[in-house]
Amino acid sequence: MKLKKGDKIKMLKGKDNGKTGVIIRSFPKDGTVLVDGFNTYKKNKKPTKQGEKGQVVVLSRPFDASKAMLVCPKCGKTTRVGFSIELGKDGKKDKKRVCKKCNSKI
Repeated sequence: MKLKKGDKIKMLKGKDNGKTGVIIRSFPKDGTVLVDGFNTYKKNKKPTKQGEKGQVVVLSRPFDASKAMLVCPKCGKTTRVGFSIELGKDGKKDKKRVCKKCNSKI
C-alpha cells in the first residue's frame, strides 16, 4: 500500500470529497486508511455508571485507500506515488517513495 501513517491526503470521492487530512492509522491487509473526521457516523452510547447519562458519540470509520490521494509535502499538489530503488550505505537496496509530479522523495 502506498499510503502510510502521517501522510497528508485529499479525499476524492464520497461525502468528504475535497477535504484534506492526515492519516491516523493504515490497514494494509484490508487496503483501508483511517483519517480523523472522515467517514463519520454516530453511535449511541449507554450509560456505564448509575446516574450517568447516555450520549451520542461521533466516530470515524476506515475507508478504502483508493478514494484518497497523497498530497506531496514539497510541491503541495495531489500526486500519484512512485518508487525508486537506491543502494544504501551498507550495500542493501532501499525502496523510497517518490512524488510523480516533482520527483522529490516523500
